[in-house]
Amino acid sequence: MANVVLKFSGSSGRAIAVTGHFDTKKIPMVHFLGANDGGSSTGFLLEFARVAAKMSHHDDLYIVFFDGEEAVGEWTDRDSVYGSRHLAAKWASDGTLARLKALINIDMIGDKELDIMNDGNSNAGLVQLMLAVADKLGDGKYFLRERQGIDDDHIPFAQSGVNVLDIIDFNYGPNNAYWHTAQDTDDKLSEHSFQVVGDVVVGMVRELDR
Repeated sequence: MANVVLKFSGSSGRAIAVTGHFDTKKIPMVHFLGANDGGSSTGFLLEFARVAAKMSHHDDLYIVFFDGEEAVGEWTDRDSVYGSRHLAAKWASDGTLARLKALINIDMIGDKELDIMNDGNSNAGLVQLMLAVADKLGDGKYFLRERQGIDDDHIPFAQSGVNVLDIIDFNYGPNNAYWHTAQDTDDKLSEHSFQVVGDVVVGMVRELDR
């Protein structure tokens, strides 16, 4: 496994990270493309990097493609989020973790029927900033208000004391029927959903970078 880390340098001594995973789950007997689960976060980060290259940076901005988010077998604390656990430990040892203002993790945001969770494991202040930016852009209807916790690549950083936010739509298809199935294909995704999340994340990064 290998994480891919891109850095835009700032001058403040502080840092912001926007992250997601690029691996897809190996599922026996299933032709799993992972268009949304793995594909959407990867595509999002590639486009976000293009946009970020044209932004000014007061804080360092890290864009991180995590490997090994998916469990090799069944999801447990030890069999999951390999890449983010590794990077959280590395950044704790080299001092990067202490400089992080926020880590915003992106996962499964391509669904045509977009409804972003209000994650109970995320920092309340970052959740409120996300909702405020979404409301200002006229996209508040795509963001749920009732809190519900989820495990994802942000958890190792939350456990290390970092302010984290997980942006995820974990209701993919009727009763989540497309998740980890052969139905996770490109035709289930929408450019509009990417645009909504992209606008919100860019708005948040600009607010945090002040």
